[in-house]
Amino acid sequence: MTAFFTRGPRTDRLRAVRASMRTPVRVASSAVIVLLGVNAPGVISSGSALALLRVPLEAILALVILAVLPWTPVRRIVASLAALVFIATILGAALDRGFVLAVGQPFNVVTGWPDLASAYGVMSDSTGAAVAPVIVGLLGIAAAVVALVLTRALLQLAAVIRQRARITRIGASAVAAAWIVLALVGVQIVPGQPVAAADTVRMTVTKADQVTTAVAEQAAFERAAATDAFADVPASDLLGGLKGKDVIVAFVESYGQVAVQNTAFSKGVNDVLVKGTADLAAHGYSQRSAFLTSSTFGGISWLAHSTLQTGLWIDSQHKYDQVTSGNRLTLSSAFKKAGWRTVSVVPSNDRPWPVGKSFYHYDAEINSTNMGYRGPRFSYARVPDQFTLAHVQKTELAQPHRPLMAEIDFVSSHTPWTPLPNEVPWDSIGDGAIYDPQPAQGLAPSEVWQSAQRVQQLYGRSIEYSMSTLFSFLTTYDNPNLVLVVLGDHQPAAVVSGADANHVVPISVISKDPAVIDRISSWAWDPGMLPSPNAPLWRMDEFRDRFLTAFQR
Repeated sequence: MTAFFTRGPRTDRLRAVRASMRTPVRVASSAVIVLLGVNAPGVISSGSALALLRVPLEAILALVILAVLPWTPVRRIVASLAALVFIATILGAALDRGFVLAVGQPFNVVTGWPDLASAYGVMSDSTGAAVAPVIVGLLGIAAAVVALVLTRALLQLAAVIRQRARITRIGASAVAAAWIVLALVGVQIVPGQPVAAADTVRMTVTKADQVTTAVAEQAAFERAAATDAFADVPASDLLGGLKGKDVIVAFVESYGQVAVQNTAFSKGVNDVLVKGTADLAAHGYSQRSAFLTSSTFGGISWLAHSTLQTGLWIDSQHKYDQVTSGNRLTLSSAFKKAGWRTVSVVPSNDRPWPVGKSFYHYDAEINSTNMGYRGPRFSYARVPDQFTLAHVQKTELAQPHRPLMAEIDFVSSHTPWTPLPNEVPWDSIGDGAIYDPQPAQGLAPSEVWQSAQRVQQLYGRSIEYSMSTLFSFLTTYDNPNLVLVVLGDHQPAAVVSGADANHVVPISVISKDPAVIDRISSWAWDPGMLPSPNAPLWRMDEFRDRFLTAFQR
């Protein structure tokens, strides 16, 4: 019986065969893991799995270095560092992809860090405060696991290379030569993704360029912020051309050029604008329209608001924080200085906004907590635009007061653009309970975002709703002293605007007083609410100075 359990020649041969089979499998699996890890950034940026078939320079260099290192502990350290570099490149590509889709530009390693907090806030709003940290934790765990797997795969391949030095030298030379030829020829496996890949090198160069550019832009920004032609203008000389007028600056969320020109959904918006122009004219209004280039895209609306108000190009959270911690003259503070009551109306806010007092110097702030809204939540923002306008009419415009200047944010056109409210009779709005049955008519965001075409259609409808509501408000409540500046804050996200969309948004001035329109005649803006393709185009930071100049005493 003892002999039965004794290992014999047959058993030894089976073990040897199994061992010989395991080695190629380990090598092949390690090679696949390394290719997946190093080529993952290309897959993320291109959105094509074909990018996995590229030849990565970084993998070649890492394996050669690991193969020539003599000490095992050193090889482990170097392999771990290489894996961390590859993970950082993957995360960088993911951030770039997400930022391009959301705000139209890659993640900036100098100025983009505060935006991560905003992105987390959006995710928390979408998934819930309890789920968001779990998602972040899982992502961290996943990154750690991938780093460990990559490290092991690199060490496995490096060991094989050391054992077969002559063969691997020939193979490495051949691969390196092929890489150089492919790089020189410029062969691409998918558009923008050369077969001769060097994602880590490319990203390092790109981020280094960002640092250089950010330093130069910051210096230019600080020079611009150091001077202000209107800082010392006496109150008596400010905004005399609007004396006695109620002035509303209305930002329409995501109201971009794509809403009015050359898209499948722009016809519906154009029809609303053309009809609105006619309806306003019938009630004695005149309008002039043009375009502005916004400082942001797809989101981070407060950058556009501060750019328009300060006359400075504020395209990052860093610049926003820098400016709002100072005392730059804003449009709202200029109106307040000249004797207007100033109010901010931000229905999406549900918490204190310190900058509203400390920087913009608003006399009052209206938000979702003090509007008295008792209806259902719509989309991103709880309060429909029509209710917002009705509340401003009741609590501000209809009350005895000194002239009013208000910035109002129209938020019904905020992503995800569903469910959308319907217009209701103005005298039936009350506390918003009339909206209770409406959300059931909408689609859940998860249903909508399965189709880009569906997203675009609902985006267009949201702009139609916001603008139609505005026109209805103006024709319902007669206020001969009301002047409006209506504009978009930024283009909608890339899923609507397209991958290469610009940052252009429409802007209109509306007034019943011919003298107001005469003041801006030199601007040569188009008549009506629908700017033509040839309408003037300014940068958004030019507006403050042109506006203050046009309406100074």
